Amino acid sequence: MSTAEAHILTEHPSRYLVQLSRHAQQAHRLRHRPRAHGGGTPQPPPKVQHVEWSQTRGIINFGWGQCTMQATRGTLTVRAEATGEENLKRIQDIITADIERFGKRDHLTVTWQQPGTPTGQSSEAS
Repeated sequence: MSTAEAHILTEHPSRYLVQLSRHAQQAHRLRHRPRAHGGGTPQPPPKVQHVEWSQTRGIINFGWGQCTMQATRGTLTVRAEATGEENLKRIQDIITADIERFGKRDHLTVTWQQPGTPTGQSSEAS
């Protein structure tokens, strides 16, 4: 299982957790048109299998991987886990594009790291 994690500093971590979860729930229900997540060419929409959330925790399950979220004071922690590096990158691109779009006013950025990597030694920045 491939894994990456991002710690997003924000004054509104719960708001973004809920917004991202609701967006995923809508994608699950509507199967919307392909979007170019991550700035690339449009891909088929991710097939969301299950979404659940509260004000402090959330999970989006794609079947081939999942995104778990935790809102704490001042930080939204997002963990992506997937079968293989290609699927991990796909989750990272989807989550990064959505969070940065939702948080545009707050200038949110997402920097992914391997779990356990000290801050400042990121393995990939999106």
